[in-house]
Amino acid sequence: MSWTRAGNFRTQVEKLWERGDMLASLVTGELLFPRRLILRCPTSGEMAERFNEVRAWVGEVRAVPHCRIEMREFKHRVFGANSVPAEVWIDSFDDAVALAAKRREVLCFTSLLNATRQCQPKLLEWLAKRPMRALALADEWSRLLDIVTWMQVHPRPDVYLRQVDIPGVHSKFIETHRSVLAELFDMALPPETIDVSASGINGFATRYGFRDKPLRIRFRFLDTNLIPYVPGQDITLDAVSFAQLDPMVSQVFIVENEINFLAFPQIKDSLVIFGSGYGFEMLSQSRWLLRCRIHYWGDIDTHGFAILDQLRNQFTHVESLLMDRATLLEFELHWGEEEKQILRGLSRLNAEEASVYNDLRDNRIHKNLRLEQEKISFGWFEAALKKLSDSR
Repeated sequence: MSWTRAGNFRTQVEKLWERGDMLASLVTGELLFPRRLILRCPTSGEMAERFNEVRAWVGEVRAVPHCRIEMREFKHRVFGANSVPAEVWIDSFDDAVALAAKRREVLCFTSLLNATRQCQPKLLEWLAKRPMRALALADEWSRLLDIVTWMQVHPRPDVYLRQVDIPGVHSKFIETHRSVLAELFDMALPPETIDVSASGINGFATRYGFRDKPLRIRFRFLDTNLIPYVPGQDITLDAVSFAQLDPMVSQVFIVENEINFLAFPQIKDSLVIFGSGYGFEMLSQSRWLLRCRIHYWGDIDTHGFAILDQLRNQFTHVESLLMDRATLLEFELHWGEEEKQILRGLSRLNAEEASVYNDLRDNRIHKNLRLEQEKISFGWFEAALKKLSDSR
């Protein structure tokens, strides 16, 4: 039976609620009601042939609370004239709230709305766009408003988040809510105080003028004759200090595996950097790398090639190391599975790299295939380094 059942009227109102339309109307003043609900009625044939079922259905619909039922007359050849529902209406916002059983949530949102109107009216637009998100943040909303107010008084504060001094707000709270705070700041702060070149969670500090913890680069000199040479060779510097280092090297290796980084053999005029996946912005200040031959050794999987592609956005002359088809096939016994593949095109790969990448992405060799760099024998690695040395 395809007739609209009593419970479906509440479902229709709940969908209106879940879209946020009802709460948004409290902000915008848009009139959503009266509103006619969808009503699927028995056909004339069904009314005649299934009269008792239709009569029970009529009683069920008429019993739905908080709705106005408009009736029309139906004449039965045996039972005479009868009334059946023709339209079902929700006449008011309050009726809709009652039918959806959302009175408590409306009171909560109204409180958020009043607080926002009083101290941050610029954020009313955000409430209208994201009412359900605001409702989910109800317990934190007053603190979020306090943070926005503090930022208006202290634009681009040039302090660490730890130094923000607001009663009831700690730095972990700000870090946890960076995503929503970014949306609020963009609406409430003067445009000239926002660095629009920085975006995303990682760009939060830069975008709004906080101090960020310095990016750190871990590296080893591979030539004991280099100055400065530090015993133990495992060095970590912030990005600015690394950029100013300008060591007298002609060759740089970047690897993603820590043991390969630590075990990397001695090579004349060279150093090795421990990579950090998608994070090569930290190397962008080190312009001395432009005069070095750079080799990137990553996993043979779609992410490995995507990282190589990203690195070439900083340094176009980067060469891949052991990310070729011969290496992939040589270590078939050690193939693994990549959990979530990259599917986009990578424009900075050379022809051979693109061929391997496309085969991996399109699962032409094996489904979700990956070969991690630590699965490659050290002898194969040393042979590749010797070949590089012979070619210099």
